Amino acid sequence: MTTAPTPSPALSVVVLAAGKGTRMRSDLPKVLQPLAGQPLLGHVLGTVHQLAAERAVVVTGFGAQRVREAFAHRPNLPHLRFALQEPQLGTGHAVQQALPELPDTGVCLVLYGDVPLAPATSLLPLVAEAQAGALALLTVELDDPTGYGRILRDADGAVQGIVEHKDATPAQRAVRECNTGILCAPVAHLRRWLGQLRNDNAQGEYYLTDVVALAVADGVPVRAATVADADDVLGVNDRSQLAHLERVVQRRTARRLLDAGVTLADPARLDVRGALHCGRDVFIDVGCVFEGEVHLADGARVGPYAVLRDVRVGAGTVVHPFCHLDGASIGAGALIGPFARLRPTTALADGVHIGNFVEVKNGTLGQGSKANHLSYVGDATVGARVNIGAGTIVANYDGANKHRTVIEDDAHTGSNSVLVAPITVGAGATVGAGSTVTKAVPAGALTVARARAVTLQGWTRPEKNK
Repeated sequence: MTTAPTPSPALSVVVLAAGKGTRMRSDLPKVLQPLAGQPLLGHVLGTVHQLAAERAVVVTGFGAQRVREAFAHRPNLPHLRFALQEPQLGTGHAVQQALPELPDTGVCLVLYGDVPLAPATSLLPLVAEAQAGALALLTVELDDPTGYGRILRDADGAVQGIVEHKDATPAQRAVRECNTGILCAPVAHLRRWLGQLRNDNAQGEYYLTDVVALAVADGVPVRAATVADADDVLGVNDRSQLAHLERVVQRRTARRLLDAGVTLADPARLDVRGALHCGRDVFIDVGCVFEGEVHLADGARVGPYAVLRDVRVGAGTVVHPFCHLDGASIGAGALIGPFARLRPTTALADGVHIGNFVEVKNGTLGQGSKANHLSYVGDATVGARVNIGAGTIVANYDGANKHRTVIEDDAHTGSNSVLVAPITVGAGATVGAGSTVTKAVPAGALTVARARAVTLQGWTRPEKNK
């Protein structure tokens, strides 16, 4: 029997992320498959950050370079490291590849890159048990445990080992308490046990679960904590499981929003693929998608089937149906859409109206300005109380470079006008309908730039050849 050293409180985390995910039928490594807007592995590393781990090691295999590149620069995980498992000979072999990156003291928590929802609150008790010298396991009760390793206990209920489904007897397969694969142990113990693993099993692999029997043989206490919600520890092996977890995440997100006072027209028809921050009395209609960082201020309303990415929406602003807003900042009391598109670095002041089939790109519109119909406003600085008439085009691109247009306060552009940048429309100026303007428009004046109408009498329309 081995005497356990006094454990250090330092925490290291090893994340196993080497699998190809053959059943995903994808060229993308499994741990990079998206869930609620970020890769599966991203969710796990977010939990690692919450745990305040001193060190994290991601064990890669299939698509190792892509995984490293995706997570090489994580400011919230400055101590993130990578280890390569090649060839891939099982979970025990995978953890062995991380050992050179681990300190000799402290405890090691083993997580999985394709088990994205394990919460820090369920993992902290394991860390505490390991810091007290035990091997701690996270288990789950499943109605259908097919494919999962079973927890084996003695008559007194003490954990004696884990048997993989393929190696289990019929009696053992009847056990419903299953291994999640997540465990925590003192690093010194883990090094020793990993060196003793054998691959004499149906798969010919080195199972990490075999360390349980080795701990029992060493007299090291084995503790098991059962997670309450099985969805927290579900892994992703195919598209169906990924889709299931997507809905789990969205249901949980909807519940948090409802609890915070947000009105959702249908909680089942909401997709948040990032972070959604809402003020009081916010209303969100069906089919909306929120990506990146989105802020909805008090009283904001978002109509059905709108897509908002990295957007700030001011108090009382209404986003009508079918809008696509990306990288924009919108003031209070604005009206957007329907069918409007705001592209990155667009900034709208309070009370701005952007109507149907209007696109604004890299533009600013001052307080109370309006572009209500069928217009494109690109690379433009628009003042206050400006009216952009239906069909107005700000022609910002000359085929090689983008140019800026300035439309000063209280100016009006007539319907179907074209402003060829670079150009300035002076304060209070009016551009006549149908004009194509290539020079500066004086303040306070009417500018008309269009050909005189000509009528040809006696003209006969051509006929098709018979």
